[in-house]
Amino acid sequence: MFGRTGKQVRVAITRLAQSRTAVTSSVLSRLEQKQQEALLGGGEKRIETQHLKGKLTARERIQVLLDENSFVEWDQLMVHDCVDFGMEKQHFPGDGVVTGTGTINGKQVFLFSQDFTVFGGSLSAAYARKIVKVMDHAEMTGAPLIGLNDSGGARIQEGVASLGGYGDIFLRNVLLSGVVPQISLIMGPCAGGAVYSPAITDFTFMVRNTSHMFVTGPDVVKQVTNETVSQEELGGTSAHCGLSGVAHGAWENDVMALLQARRLMDFLPSSNKEKSPILTCCDPIDRDLSALDNIIPNSPIDPYDMKHVIRFIVDESDFFEIMPDFAKNIIVGFARMNGQTVGVVGNQPLVAAGCLDINASVKGARFVRFCDAFNIPLIVLEDVPGFLPGTQQEHGGIIKHGAKLLYALAEATVPKLTVITRKAYGGAYVVMNSKHIRADVNYAWPSAEIAVMGAKGAVAILNRGDPDIGKRETEYIEKFSNPFPTAEKGFVDGVIMPSQTRQKICADLRWLRNKDQKNPRKKHGNIPL
Repeated sequence: MFGRTGKQVRVAITRLAQSRTAVTSSVLSRLEQKQQEALLGGGEKRIETQHLKGKLTARERIQVLLDENSFVEWDQLMVHDCVDFGMEKQHFPGDGVVTGTGTINGKQVFLFSQDFTVFGGSLSAAYARKIVKVMDHAEMTGAPLIGLNDSGGARIQEGVASLGGYGDIFLRNVLLSGVVPQISLIMGPCAGGAVYSPAITDFTFMVRNTSHMFVTGPDVVKQVTNETVSQEELGGTSAHCGLSGVAHGAWENDVMALLQARRLMDFLPSSNKEKSPILTCCDPIDRDLSALDNIIPNSPIDPYDMKHVIRFIVDESDFFEIMPDFAKNIIVGFARMNGQTVGVVGNQPLVAAGCLDINASVKGARFVRFCDAFNIPLIVLEDVPGFLPGTQQEHGGIIKHGAKLLYALAEATVPKLTVITRKAYGGAYVVMNSKHIRADVNYAWPSAEIAVMGAKGAVAILNRGDPDIGKRETEYIEKFSNPFPTAEKGFVDGVIMPSQTRQKICADLRWLRNKDQKNPRKKHGNIPL
């Protein structure tokens, strides 16, 4: 009896195993099929259309952006749950967005890549949940978040559920702000509510001729305002990199944009818990910079290129400029000094004589606040004759907007160094990281002129009606158009030769690594927005 029962049990187990094997085989077959479908996105024909537009697919972009074989995909098989307008018959594994994690030069990042070949990249509730998941893990693990945007906006068939998905994403953009770096690449259309997520992130980059951003497209603009405008004119790279300042840069094609994003990541810490990255430096801090001693023109009204100064003093002349086509009278970007990442802010005498205006103030303030949030030291190269005068600036709110740059630099607690190369006039002198707003180290070159205003304007006020006005100007220049009165008051820590600048800054950054400064306790300040 026992033998027969045992034999029956063995037979039953064998049959069960065979049944499970068959089921497993069926599941594996279905899994392979669904994975293949996911890899194809909207299908080969739509992929071909994407390529004909000069665009990579969502997955191809990830391959270029991340280290080889580092990508781990999440929610590859997720689909939408909409049953209206025939959507129950249309399902694509992944639902139009590829999400997951990987590395860039060994640094962990989280990312999403929108797939225009699936429903035009439109956002559904399920699609939003996929993005929200990687955002939450970016926060939990202290890793940067990168979004590759190529979407027509909300999925109309889902109605308010799609809009709610945007709200979930926007909330996390805000919560992640200042916690981990957030980078957006606009690689196709980005319209309607979709534009507000990139707008909240730290840096937004575009691709020339293929990417567009606008709240309402040309058709709606025509309907509402009777204005005829093309997509490029309304929301292309020329509009947002040069006019609105919405985007921080543009590249010629997808590959260049993705490679530049990789380059940017090398300058940044992974989160606000890390210090400014330090790489091995092969560029001597005491290399010969004697050519810099002759860079300032003899005439105070002649311009020179501050970018030349920057490339002279930073490691390997490597400077990653942010917003190069917007508010060109101020320069901002990342570089390294003796291997350490620094943020550089400089007035540009080639454009509007380096005056601060509304756009320059906003551009500078936002960059300064990013650097302060992520523990990146600031180097300010100052040659500023003041704030730009005129009714356009006054009526546009230069007082409020100019105060943003003042607020940002005064609030910052990272190491802050200033080098006055030539002019430092009026209130702009104070704003550009002066000793009075907690700059740690301030230097002046022998060519520095630090005064309330230039000699001509000052003498016109002080010596109105004086017949020998030329002589008074000469006296004013001899008294104020040099760095000594400021040095005598301790408002600069030293007058240095331009060729000493790199060595001095590198030495100062070394001891400033231990800087520990805190602002008064508060919920948050009220920057003049």
